Amino acid sequence: MTLQGKKGLIVGIANAHSIAFGCAEAFKNAGAELAVTYLNAKAEPFVRPLAEQLQSPIIVPCDVREPGQLEDVFARIQRDWGRLDFLLHSIAYAPKEDLHCRITDCSQAGFNMAMDVSCHSFIRMARLAEPLMAAGGCLLTVTFYGAEKVVADYNMMGPVKAALESTTRYMAAELGAKRIRVHALSPGPLKTRAASGIDRFDELLERARTRTPEHQLVTIEDVGNLAAFLVSDAAASLTGNIEYIDAGYHIVG
Repeated sequence: MTLQGKKGLIVGIANAHSIAFGCAEAFKNAGAELAVTYLNAKAEPFVRPLAEQLQSPIIVPCDVREPGQLEDVFARIQRDWGRLDFLLHSIAYAPKEDLHCRITDCSQAGFNMAMDVSCHSFIRMARLAEPLMAAGGCLLTVTFYGAEKVVADYNMMGPVKAALESTTRYMAAELGAKRIRVHALSPGPLKTRAASGIDRFDELLERARTRTPEHQLVTIEDVGNLAAFLVSDAAASLTGNIEYIDAGYHIVG
């Protein structure tokens, strides 16, 4: 398996423990050239050294809540590369006060914000990537088992991720004729900065560890290995899947 000559966009690195960074390292090790985004000026000092470690020629800001920033990222890719072979969407957000309350009590504004950042931004990325993938490509996003089953304390992100998984299937059907494949990676619980916002997350990690058949948690490297396979030509016949990387967490009732 090789990604030699392929060019990919990574959205969602926050630090060296991010799922997005685990994937980016696997892409780079397989030979891909990467464009990397960081959220804002506050995040840049944490992300830029990692992007430089990945030898990324394109390092740009991208807050999907800011009008025009996402479009600027793709304009830069068009100008510098003229094409894109794959992208990783690894971003999610919910206001803390809405994330920590019951679904029944979450605000309309908070739910809309979570849906826009965590789900609709993937749709916007697909629309911008489509003309750059004239020879085909692969779009990846990141979900969680809480989209499928009720997971304690996951709260409003459950229905938001469920929407993301459905979006993955519909876009795979729509873009298949252009040989653009779409998948959602579904890792087991991982100790990332984003996940730390979930109430009692340490308890969720321990429940996951005891629940898996091998009583272990997965790593960002595990996720990256599968991601690299999915964007490679070796996975050309796969699309529309929710790909579990969770040490069997999802099979246990």
